[in-house]
Amino acid sequence: MTNKPLHTFHIPVMGTGYTIESPLKVAKYGIHSVIPLSDHHIMNQLIEIHSKENGLSFQLLDASDPKNRASIVCQYLNLVQDLVQEQFENLKKSPFEEGSEISKYFSLLPQNSSLKIRYDQMIEAEGDQKTKLQEELRSLMLPGSIDVNIMTKLDGVNFNKEGEAYSSEYNDAHSALKGFADSKLEASLILSAGMNPRLYGYMATFDDFYPNEEGWLRKKIVLKVSDYRSAMIQGRFLAKKGLWVSEFRIESGLNCGGHAFASDGYLLGPILKEFKDNREKLVDMLYAGYSDVLKKEKGIELQQALPIAYTVQGGVGDAQEHQMFIDYYGIESVGWGSPFLLVPEATTVDEFTQKVLQEGTEEDFYLSDISPLGVPFNSIRGNWADIEKQKRIDAGKPGAACLKQFLQFNTEFTKNPICTASVQYQRTKIEELKKTISNPVELKAKVEKLVEKACLCVGLGNTVLDFHKVPLSKGNHGVVVCPGPNLAYFNKISSLKEMIGHIYGKTSSLFNEDRPNVFIKELKIYMDYLKNKIEECKDDFTPPQVKYFNLFKNNLQDGISYYKEMFSMGDSCLKNMKEKVLTDLAAYKQELELMFVPQAVEKV
Repeated sequence: MTNKPLHTFHIPVMGTGYTIESPLKVAKYGIHSVIPLSDHHIMNQLIEIHSKENGLSFQLLDASDPKNRASIVCQYLNLVQDLVQEQFENLKKSPFEEGSEISKYFSLLPQNSSLKIRYDQMIEAEGDQKTKLQEELRSLMLPGSIDVNIMTKLDGVNFNKEGEAYSSEYNDAHSALKGFADSKLEASLILSAGMNPRLYGYMATFDDFYPNEEGWLRKKIVLKVSDYRSAMIQGRFLAKKGLWVSEFRIESGLNCGGHAFASDGYLLGPILKEFKDNREKLVDMLYAGYSDVLKKEKGIELQQALPIAYTVQGGVGDAQEHQMFIDYYGIESVGWGSPFLLVPEATTVDEFTQKVLQEGTEEDFYLSDISPLGVPFNSIRGNWADIEKQKRIDAGKPGAACLKQFLQFNTEFTKNPICTASVQYQRTKIEELKKTISNPVELKAKVEKLVEKACLCVGLGNTVLDFHKVPLSKGNHGVVVCPGPNLAYFNKISSLKEMIGHIYGKTSSLFNEDRPNVFIKELKIYMDYLKNKIEECKDDFTPPQVKYFNLFKNNLQDGISYYKEMFSMGDSCLKNMKEKVLTDLAAYKQELELMFVPQAVEKV
């Protein structure tokens, strides 16, 4: 069963490679982390690497055959589970002495946890009492959960050599789901990027997602959502199939890493308040549909609703903010993502990328258009993939070799989908643009926008290969990195102990002193986003655009009003932030009022 968290933070999924080995690094210390199931090619290579390192036999499958994807995913997850369990058992057997693994396990726990309090009592105890407490502590230890992530939109159809489509069970996300469902993990599946009805229906065919008579779930479902409405719609859809959502993982729309799914100006604070105010209502609504289907389809009759956890992630940066989410909003766990990219004990990052992240300033982190999905994507200037991409552009050979084909969704020029970052698409599109656009300035701008797209499939995973000194795939893709903007304020390569001490307020801060509050930073990002969208229209607004911009602006104004009231109330967990936050809110309120030009509305 998924462990009840010993820590009040978790390490979310990052890219296709940055957290793919994280459980092997941190699970033995009771820390939850998330493996991305996007890239079975890398998993296949890691099966070989870790099996050889641990003297285990292995048999590699052909990763180029889509029919092997589920088996490779399952094999890798089982390997990680076995290795983590072995690590954990060895840790439990280590002596309670300074510098030992078991002492590190307990020293990392939050100061107010019952297990940490028992450990401190053991340190002070003597004789038989000390021995008794040590035995008790060992019996209460738990490893961190080996959770997994599927980005539901990455569910591309696969084709055989004759160009005929395989059945949907061999789609990318479907295969990854089967690999997890067939594995021996007792963990959580985090579903991100919105609803995929066909995938959700496929999930209902696996018994591990259903509870036993006691309400125990072998595999739990977690939905990553950006607002309450999404949680309600997706949760109800799953409940009607007899599937229970055990956690809603609430993420900031823009103040996060990876793909950024902007809301219409709805800010994280008001979104969290809606969840807080509607907890019981949401549980009752989901349980009403869930219990009936479970009884009818599976013959299981539960006496009460299963638990639902609420977690949050996106831009948190210090112990005060961490505790604010827990105390003020009742959050069970806070996701700390990008800062862990500077913790080699927790994530896998190649040396070049790590240096770029460490030295990056606020101006270097930006929201880019490099994703072939057409969704804004967080990036940092000077990254390895951009350097390689520019070399190809300068050589008159834009586009990337499409090696893994996970983002093939465009059928503009082909029967079967291809990727907009590929050589095939960009060459064809550039020729079309040259034939249809006579204005050289306009043509240049269109081509530059086109060639900005980067290969994410290979680039996001290359960090693992470079780290393990495995030759990178042909095509000079480099490494793509997708940090959240919050990482701009962290500039130190840290140990696991230092970072966790920072999260819990045990040690001095690891970030620059000018770092803004998490809510203020998100507000600024949304204001910049709105400003850029308005600028793109160049004063030639359509009525729908004006309506959208005003809705966006009004939602931001409502968010500012909410924060002003929230921080003016004097809640104890907010007092140390109050003065600075209220000052910043006043400045941004004034800036927002001046942003939308009234004359532009009158012209429409």
